[in-house]
Amino acid sequence: MMKKTLLFISFLWMIGNLTAQNTYILCGKLIDTKSGKILKKKTIIVHNNKIVDVMNGYVMPKNKVDSTIDLRNKVVLPGLIDMHVHIEHEYDKNSRINGYILNESDVAYNSVGFAKSTLLAGFTTVRDLGGSGVNISLRKAIDAGKIMGPRIFTAGKAIGTTGGHADPTNGRSRKLIGNPGPKEGVVNSVNDARKAVRQRYKNGADCIKITATGGVLSLAKSGDNPQFTIEEIKEICKTANDYGMHVAAHAHGDLGMQRAIIGGVTTIEHGTYMSDKTMELMIQHNAYLVPTITAGKEVVDKAKIKGFYPAIVVPKALAVGPQIQGTFAKAYKKGVQIAFGTDAGVFPHGQNGKEFGFMVEAGMPAMETLQAATITNAKILKMDTELGQLKKGFFADIIAVDENPIKNIKTMENVVFVMKNGVVYKK
Repeated sequence: MMKKTLLFISFLWMIGNLTAQNTYILCGKLIDTKSGKILKKKTIIVHNNKIVDVMNGYVMPKNKVDSTIDLRNKVVLPGLIDMHVHIEHEYDKNSRINGYILNESDVAYNSVGFAKSTLLAGFTTVRDLGGSGVNISLRKAIDAGKIMGPRIFTAGKAIGTTGGHADPTNGRSRKLIGNPGPKEGVVNSVNDARKAVRQRYKNGADCIKITATGGVLSLAKSGDNPQFTIEEIKEICKTANDYGMHVAAHAHGDLGMQRAIIGGVTTIEHGTYMSDKTMELMIQHNAYLVPTITAGKEVVDKAKIKGFYPAIVVPKALAVGPQIQGTFAKAYKKGVQIAFGTDAGVFPHGQNGKEFGFMVEAGMPAMETLQAATITNAKILKMDTELGQLKKGFFADIIAVDENPIKNIKTMENVVFVMKNGVVYKK
């Protein structure tokens, strides 16, 4: 009996050791996003989905159970965070008609590919700022390990006003236009605003997205007019805070931005026509600018292709697109806090890394762009003790590139190694 017991204990010990496998990642160069320094010859030890140690030198496993990943000729960084994507779709010339002919299941199938492209580009976490609600189901499927994709924080369906940028019935036939309300993300009063936020919480959203001004791709005339009262925005932010969510505000026009900032939003998306006064308000209210320069350049290019956008969109794209990079440059120099976000979905998913080059081109040092896409974004998501750094106790979200991005920022467009939650997806 004693012999059988000892054999059983030995078996349990063996199984325990097999499941306790560590991965040793040998890093030629490692970017410490907290200090803004590049460290040499480091070893990251990963157990399950967490980093358990970061050691000096190249440390090799002492047993046959543990494994090694050799990145000694690479530059290693934390997984990147994109604070503005639309993971359900990619805009093309058929996007308008697709809104009528695609079912939710079609959107879901398409989103699987978009999620994969995003992850393989090195973006291990994203904030999805508006879709049909499929984005919530996609987040659940990724978290459950059913499909490949980044960690998603989603707003579900964006909130707008009647005829505003997030009104899903813009451009429809009068027979189909209906009267959408808070459930569909359309509000016209303080009470509506409160109800819409609570509905998003009920649906499973992680944050709130409002369209504080007109937008480029909506089938409406203005791309920059204010579309909420300040009372509505204040109620949205107050209710969101009650439910543990922050608020992101799509905004191109200056007055709409000012209302959003004073109303309490955390981030301003795009910020196209931001004035010096609004930049000062951003600093005063501790708000962040998410510039989305890549999307601005994309809409200009596509607006020049006859028939790609509906006629009502073209003048907005040609007016708004060229302004975004210049406004970002002024805001950065002014001292506005910058968060990294691209608006992927307006352009193809997986090309998110282009944003780094455009930010550097506008005057932001390369290291600061990397920090914007890691520690800054982790802070906004209230995940700064788990994401954004290669540090003991943090999630094992680890990527690598071939070259030093401080010397060649374009290398961020070609991520060659991706680990998320301790699982290697690209090697």
